[in-house]
Amino acid sequence: MVLEKAQGYKKIDFYCQDESRFGLFTRNGKGLTAKGVKPVCLFQQVFKSLYLFGAFSPITGNHFELEMPHCNTDTFQVYLNEFSKQSIDEFKIIMLDNGAFHKGQNLIIPENIALLFIPPYSPELNPAEKIWQKMKRAFSGKLHQTLDNVSEFITNQVTILTNQQVKNICRYDYIFLAPYWTNTY
Repeated sequence: MVLEKAQGYKKIDFYCQDESRFGLFTRNGKGLTAKGVKPVCLFQQVFKSLYLFGAFSPITGNHFELEMPHCNTDTFQVYLNEFSKQSIDEFKIIMLDNGAFHKGQNLIIPENIALLFIPPYSPELNPAEKIWQKMKRAFSGKLHQTLDNVSEFITNQVTILTNQQVKNICRYDYIFLAPYWTNTY
């Protein structure tokens, strides 16, 4: 059914989609110190956040991110609408988790997008999680005073993320074992 829906598009790409929260609460990461010395960093306990929605193609390395103030069905709809406008001649198959807002009753899936859900409670199957891990590693141990500072950090991380990095990070063997991709790309 997905391939029938893709008829008439010049190209097809496969994306792994997820959302991640970035906030003012200081994330402690690992640090290198002398034995017995606890690492020290500036810390604040403020519960204000932004969300980064992202889709990453392990096939081509293409990626699309959008910063949002909340994570719900309405913001997911905005994300899908904006993503569908990128390369309108491309049919996008998006693999994602079973978040309730991904299946909202009022959600309208754009014509050039098909959603493919991973099994419940299996985030390890979604390569997008590895992208967040990379960004969160860079985010750890830093004090962001305002949400504008967090937004600036996100913009910088998205800007420096290359297609080759996406391909390397998101390369899961089970994706490339599918016969369709090996015949297409």
